[in-house]
Amino acid sequence: MTDADVAQYLQEHPEFLDAHADILAKINIPDPHEGRAIPLAERQMSQLRDRVSMLEDKLTELIAFGEENDAIGERMHRVTLALLTAASLQDVLRALTFHLHEDFSVPHVAVRIWGAGGPPDIDVFAEVSDEVHAFTQSLKAPYCATHPVLDSIHWFAEAQPDPQSFAYVRLAGGELNGLMMLASENPQRFYPEMGTLYLQRLGDTVSAAISRYLA
Repeated sequence: MTDADVAQYLQEHPEFLDAHADILAKINIPDPHEGRAIPLAERQMSQLRDRVSMLEDKLTELIAFGEENDAIGERMHRVTLALLTAASLQDVLRALTFHLHEDFSVPHVAVRIWGAGGPPDIDVFAEVSDEVHAFTQSLKAPYCATHPVLDSIHWFAEAQPDPQSFAYVRLAGGELNGLMMLASENPQRFYPEMGTLYLQRLGDTVSAAISRYLA
Protein backbone atom coordinates (compact mmCIF):
# COMPACT_ATOMS: atom_id res chain seq x y z
CA MET A 1 0.00 0.00 0.00
CA THR A 2 1.37 3.39 -1.00
CA ASP A 3 1.07 6.77 0.69
CA ALA A 4 -1.49 7.73 -1.94
CA ASP A 5 -3.55 4.63 -1.12
CA VAL A 6 -3.58 5.55 2.58
CA ALA A 7 -4.55 9.16 1.84
CA GLN A 8 -7.32 8.06 -0.52
CA TYR A 9 -8.67 5.54 2.00
CA LEU A 10 -8.85 8.17 4.76
CA GLN A 11 -10.58 10.62 2.42
CA GLU A 12 -13.14 7.99 1.41
CA HIS A 13 -13.65 6.67 4.97
CA PRO A 14 -13.54 9.63 7.39
CA GLU A 15 -15.43 7.51 9.91
CA PHE A 16 -12.19 5.57 10.44
CA LEU A 17 -10.75 8.49 12.42
CA ASP A 18 -13.88 8.71 14.54
CA ALA A 19 -13.73 5.00 15.30
CA HIS A 20 -10.04 5.12 16.13
CA ALA A 21 -9.60 8.56 17.72
CA ASP A 22 -7.02 7.11 20.13
CA ILE A 23 -4.66 6.57 17.19
CA LEU A 24 -4.49 10.30 16.48
CA ALA A 25 -3.35 10.96 20.03
CA LYS A 26 -0.52 8.45 19.64
CA ILE A 27 0.81 9.65 16.27
CA ASN A 28 3.98 11.74 16.53
CA ILE A 29 5.36 13.64 13.52
CA PRO A 30 8.40 15.94 13.06
CA ASP A 31 8.10 19.52 14.29
CA PRO A 32 9.00 21.72 11.28
CA HIS A 33 10.48 24.37 13.62
CA GLU A 34 12.37 22.42 16.27
CA GLY A 35 13.05 19.07 14.58
CA ARG A 36 11.55 16.98 17.43
CA ALA A 37 8.61 14.60 17.24
CA ILE A 38 5.27 16.07 18.38
CA PRO A 39 1.68 14.78 18.49
CA LEU A 40 -0.43 15.27 15.38
CA ALA A 41 -2.80 17.64 17.20
CA GLU A 42 0.11 19.83 18.26
CA ARG A 43 1.38 19.87 14.68
CA GLN A 44 -2.06 20.99 13.49
CA MET A 45 -2.07 23.77 16.08
CA SER A 46 1.39 24.84 14.93
CA GLN A 47 0.18 25.00 11.33
CA LEU A 48 -2.82 27.06 12.39
CA ARG A 49 -0.56 29.47 14.29
CA ASP A 50 1.67 29.83 11.24
CA ARG A 51 -1.34 30.53 9.03
CA VAL A 52 -2.75 33.08 11.48
CA SER A 53 0.66 34.80 11.63
CA MET A 54 0.81 34.94 7.82
CA LEU A 55 -2.70 36.40 7.62
CA GLU A 56 -1.84 38.98 10.28
CA ASP A 57 1.22 40.03 8.25
CA LYS A 58 -0.92 40.40 5.12
CA LEU A 59 -3.52 42.41 7.05
CA THR A 60 -0.81 44.70 8.41
CA GLU A 61 0.51 45.19 4.88
CA LEU A 62 -2.98 45.98 3.52
CA ILE A 63 -3.57 48.49 6.32
CA ALA A 64 -0.24 50.17 5.53
CA PHE A 65 -1.15 50.37 1.83
CA GLY A 66 -4.55 51.80 2.72
CA GLU A 67 -3.05 54.46 4.97
CA GLU A 68 -0.51 55.37 2.28
CA ASN A 69 -3.27 55.69 -0.34
CA ASP A 70 -5.33 57.83 2.05
CA ALA A 71 -2.35 60.16 2.50
CA ILE A 72 -1.76 60.40 -1.26
CA GLY A 73 -5.46 61.01 -1.82
CA GLU A 74 -5.42 63.88 0.68
CA ARG A 75 -2.40 65.48 -1.04
CA MET A 76 -4.04 65.03 -4.45
CA HIS A 77 -7.15 66.77 -3.10
CA ARG A 78 -5.08 69.76 -1.97
CA VAL A 79 -3.29 70.19 -5.28
CA THR A 80 -6.56 69.75 -7.20
CA LEU A 81 -8.26 72.51 -5.22
CA ALA A 82 -5.26 74.80 -5.68
CA LEU A 83 -5.18 74.24 -9.45
CA LEU A 84 -8.90 74.67 -10.03
CA THR A 85 -9.13 77.85 -7.91
CA ALA A 86 -6.08 79.51 -9.48
CA ALA A 87 -6.95 82.87 -11.04
CA SER A 88 -4.54 82.78 -14.00
CA LEU A 89 -2.27 80.49 -15.97
CA GLN A 90 0.70 81.78 -14.00
CA ASP A 91 -1.13 80.97 -10.75
CA VAL A 92 -1.85 77.45 -12.04
CA LEU A 93 1.84 76.86 -12.72
CA ARG A 94 2.90 78.35 -9.38
CA ALA A 95 0.37 76.22 -7.47
CA LEU A 96 1.46 73.10 -9.35
CA THR A 97 5.14 73.67 -8.59
CA PHE A 98 4.47 74.55 -4.94
CA HIS A 99 2.29 71.56 -4.14
CA LEU A 100 4.43 69.04 -6.00
CA HIS A 101 7.44 70.30 -4.07
CA GLU A 102 5.77 70.58 -0.65
CA ASP A 103 3.33 67.65 -0.74
CA PHE A 104 5.07 65.17 -3.05
CA SER A 105 8.76 66.06 -2.64
CA VAL A 106 9.21 66.60 -6.37
CA PRO A 107 11.93 69.29 -6.64
CA HIS A 108 11.70 70.02 -10.37
CA VAL A 109 8.60 70.64 -12.48
CA ALA A 110 8.42 71.88 -16.06
CA VAL A 111 5.46 72.36 -18.42
CA ARG A 112 5.55 72.97 -22.14
CA ILE A 113 2.50 73.89 -24.23
CA TRP A 114 2.36 74.32 -27.99
CA GLY A 115 -0.20 75.34 -30.58
CA ALA A 116 -2.02 77.63 -28.15
CA GLY A 117 -0.62 80.96 -29.33
CA GLY A 118 1.05 81.97 -26.08
CA PRO A 119 4.01 84.39 -25.83
CA PRO A 120 7.25 82.51 -26.65
CA ASP A 121 9.25 84.44 -24.02
CA ILE A 122 7.40 82.55 -21.27
CA ASP A 123 8.99 79.17 -20.51
CA VAL A 124 5.73 77.25 -20.73
CA PHE A 125 5.32 78.35 -24.35
CA ALA A 126 8.98 77.91 -25.31
CA GLU A 127 9.49 76.08 -28.59
CA VAL A 128 10.12 72.35 -28.39
CA SER A 129 11.44 70.01 -31.05
CA ASP A 130 9.36 67.93 -33.42
CA GLU A 131 10.78 64.87 -31.66
CA VAL A 132 9.27 66.04 -28.36
CA HIS A 133 5.94 66.58 -30.16
CA ALA A 134 6.07 63.05 -31.53
CA PHE A 135 7.11 61.57 -28.18
CA THR A 136 4.22 63.35 -26.44
CA GLN A 137 1.70 62.15 -29.01
CA SER A 138 2.91 58.59 -28.46
CA LEU A 139 2.23 58.63 -24.72
CA LYS A 140 -0.76 56.48 -23.78
CA ALA A 141 0.13 56.71 -20.08
CA PRO A 142 2.71 58.60 -18.01
CA TYR A 143 6.26 57.50 -18.74
CA CYS A 144 8.85 57.14 -15.96
CA ALA A 145 12.55 56.65 -16.55
CA THR A 146 15.99 57.07 -15.02
CA HIS A 147 17.20 59.11 -17.99
CA PRO A 148 15.79 62.21 -19.73
CA VAL A 149 13.96 61.92 -23.04
CA LEU A 150 15.52 63.74 -25.98
CA ASP A 151 16.63 67.29 -25.05
CA SER A 152 14.19 67.72 -22.14
CA ILE A 153 17.01 67.77 -19.56
CA HIS A 154 17.62 71.38 -20.67
CA TRP A 155 14.24 72.30 -19.20
CA PHE A 156 16.00 72.06 -15.82
CA ALA A 157 19.15 73.98 -16.62
CA GLU A 158 19.22 75.39 -13.08
CA ALA A 159 19.10 71.98 -11.39
CA GLN A 160 22.31 71.05 -9.60
CA PRO A 161 23.26 68.24 -9.41
CA ASP A 162 21.58 66.84 -12.50
CA PRO A 163 18.27 65.01 -11.91
CA GLN A 164 18.49 61.22 -11.94
CA SER A 165 14.85 60.19 -12.46
CA PHE A 166 12.05 61.57 -14.59
CA ALA A 167 8.31 61.35 -15.20
CA TYR A 168 6.59 62.56 -18.38
CA VAL A 169 2.85 63.22 -18.43
CA ARG A 170 0.94 64.24 -21.52
CA LEU A 171 -1.34 67.27 -21.23
CA ALA A 172 -4.28 67.34 -23.61
CA GLY A 173 -7.86 68.53 -23.97
CA GLY A 174 -9.60 71.05 -26.17
CA GLU A 175 -6.96 73.42 -27.57
CA LEU A 176 -4.32 72.07 -25.19
CA ASN A 177 -1.34 70.08 -26.35
CA GLY A 178 1.61 69.82 -24.02
CA LEU A 179 3.89 67.87 -21.75
CA MET A 180 4.53 67.99 -18.01
CA MET A 181 7.93 66.79 -16.84
CA LEU A 182 8.83 65.98 -13.25
CA ALA A 183 12.38 65.28 -12.13
CA SER A 184 14.32 64.40 -9.01
CA GLU A 185 17.92 63.90 -7.93
CA ASN A 186 16.73 60.69 -6.24
CA PRO A 187 17.21 57.87 -8.80
CA GLN A 188 14.40 55.88 -7.13
CA ARG A 189 11.82 58.69 -7.15
CA PHE A 190 10.56 57.72 -10.62
CA TYR A 191 11.30 54.37 -12.21
CA PRO A 192 9.91 52.38 -15.16
CA GLU A 193 7.99 49.80 -13.10
CA MET A 194 6.18 52.23 -10.79
CA GLY A 195 2.43 52.71 -10.90
CA THR A 196 1.26 55.79 -12.76
CA LEU A 197 -2.41 56.08 -11.75
CA TYR A 198 -1.90 59.21 -9.64
CA LEU A 199 0.39 60.75 -12.27
CA GLN A 200 -2.37 60.26 -14.85
CA ARG A 201 -4.95 61.84 -12.55
CA LEU A 202 -2.61 64.74 -11.89
CA GLY A 203 -2.13 65.19 -15.64
CA ASP A 204 -5.89 65.26 -16.19
CA THR A 205 -6.32 67.88 -13.47
CA VAL A 206 -3.46 70.05 -14.73
CA SER A 207 -4.86 69.82 -18.26
CA ALA A 208 -8.29 70.99 -17.09
CA ALA A 209 -6.80 73.85 -15.08
CA ILE A 210 -4.57 75.07 -17.92
CA SER A 211 -7.26 74.75 -20.60
CA ARG A 212 -9.31 77.47 -18.92
CA TYR A 213 -6.66 80.06 -19.76
CA LEU A 214 -5.88 79.16 -23.35
CA ALA A 215 -7.37 81.13 -26.22
